[in-house]
Amino acid sequence: MDAIGPAKIYFIIFGVLTILGGIMGYVKAGSTISIIAGSISGILLIIAAFLLPEHRMFGVILGLLVSLLLAGQFVPKFVRTGRIMPAGMMTILSAIGIFMAVAAWLRK
Repeated sequence: MDAIGPAKIYFIIFGVLTILGGIMGYVKAGSTISIIAGSISGILLIIAAFLLPEHRMFGVILGLLVSLLLAGQFVPKFVRTGRIMPAGMMTILSAIGIFMAVAAWLRK
């Protein structure tokens, strides 16, 4: 089974959720960095999705890098705080993003 289709769908969903999370961070806490980082990360994830399957390598690498960067940001926060929102959710979404990128890379 080709893993590109599911990866494309996931990166779109992950991108939209990341943008929405940034907006929520801004609305609830007045965090300008949340809306900027969430928007940039989300847009990059959506770009990664639309690079698939025509530009498979670039799409997979971009999706993997953004997922790794988000995991690097949110895993330590989740371990430190134990809070489900937003750190726990973003940890899970990032881990799934890493898995989807690796699966798309390995499967043809």
